[in-house]
Amino acid sequence: MKKVFFAVTAAALVFIACNNDKQTESHDMAGISKDTAAASASADDKDIKTVSVTYTNLDPRLTSSIKEIVDHYLHVKNALASDNEQEAASGGTAMFTAINKLDKSLFTADQKKLYEENEADVKEHAEHIGKSKIDHQREHFAMMSEDVYALTKAFGAGKTLYHDYCPMYNNDKGALWLSETVEIKNPYMGGKMLKCGTVEEKIQ
Repeated sequence: MKKVFFAVTAAALVFIACNNDKQTESHDMAGISKDTAAASASADDKDIKTVSVTYTNLDPRLTSSIKEIVDHYLHVKNALASDNEQEAASGGTAMFTAINKLDKSLFTADQKKLYEENEADVKEHAEHIGKSKIDHQREHFAMMSEDVYALTKAFGAGKTLYHDYCPMYNNDKGALWLSETVEIKNPYMGGKMLKCGTVEEKIQ
């Protein structure tokens, strides 16, 4: 019964969050203290499905390189959530550079195969984000997020990540993204509907 109540409650909250306008959202958030928000995030975190990283025996130099790539991805995500085209471009360019620096000779054969299945697409999207206007940045970010999701499930990111989902992006086709916090900050909707979305998984 508790699980049913939680599911219904979560669905209702997502519906409300995704349909509130910017003015209502700003008004609601103004009345919430940082301590209350942190306590709520901590409570929510316990109910999220956990996904374990596949490769735990990664060379430390690769761990560092992949963390750098993901950190730049998160830079792009946060910039898009803030509707900041210039910062998103900066993050995309830095991400592209970080990918080019990674030493693939440090992978095992299986690890390298999985990495290379995603590498070219991630590089292409990062490069486009570095040169595009914000709507086009978001299109590439949605595609790139699929590949970064696969990479982080395989290799981790040096930190806990949350797999989030926006049901409304791209004419309700939806899109995922990764976040370093359990709090929803939607990079596809930005200030229009910042809190729209659900936390699907926790990657550790």
